Amino acid sequence: MEKIKILLAEDHVVVRQGTRQLLEREKDLEVMGEAGDGEEAVRLASQLKPDVVIMDVAMPKLNGIEATKQIKALLPSTAVLILSGYDYDEYIFGLLEAGAAGYLLKDVSGDELIGAIRAVYAGEPVLHPVVARKLMTRVRSQVSTTAEAGPQEILTQRELEVLKLAAKGMSNKDIAEALNISVRTVQAHLRDIFNRLGVGSRSEAIVYGLKKGWFSLEDLP
Repeated sequence: MEKIKILLAEDHVVVRQGTRQLLEREKDLEVMGEAGDGEEAVRLASQLKPDVVIMDVAMPKLNGIEATKQIKALLPSTAVLILSGYDYDEYIFGLLEAGAAGYLLKDVSGDELIGAIRAVYAGEPVLHPVVARKLMTRVRSQVSTTAEAGPQEILTQRELEVLKLAAKGMSNKDIAEALNISVRTVQAHLRDIFNRLGVGSRSEAIVYGLKKGWFSLEDLP
C-alpha cells in the first residue's frame, strides 16, 4: 500500500505528539517528520518532500502563511492542510491565497482530520464549515458586476465543465462519472486549470471563476 507522507508543523509539542499518534494508527498514513516553527517546517519540507503538510498558523520564527507560501513555491505538488485554533479572516484568506489546499479548525474530530488528509492528497479541497461561510461571504462581496473576459479565452470547454462541477463540491470520482472520463483525466484537467489560472488549489480556482462571473454562487452547494 502506498502511504501518504505527512509533515506536522505545530509549535505545541503535546498537540503535535497527539496528532502523530492519531495519524500513525492509519495504515495509509506515515508521519515523516515534525516541525516546531515555520522555518523548520520549510526546511524539513524541502528535505523530506512530503505529500501533505499539516500546518498551524501562529508559529514562532515564521508564521503559517509565509511558511505555506515558501513550501508551495518549493513544492507545488505538496498539499498544505491548515489545522488552526483561529478563524480570523486575515488568516483564512491569507492562507488560501498562499495556496493552502484546506483549512480546518481544531474542533474537528480525529476522523474528520484523517478524511481531510486523504482528500487534499487526492486534490480535493477541505474547508471547515465556518471557513467555507467566510469564504463565500467574501466572494459574494467581490463578484464583479462588470463584463469580464469569457472563460473560453483561458480554459477549454472541458476544463470549464470540470471547474463548474468542482464548484458544486463534487469529488474527482463524482466528476469523472458525470463526464464519463477517468479520475486521472479529471486530475490532469485540474492541474491544467490551476496552471492556466495561476492558482494552487481548487478553492482558489473556484474563487477565480466566481470573481470573473464564469458561474454564479447558485452553482455552489
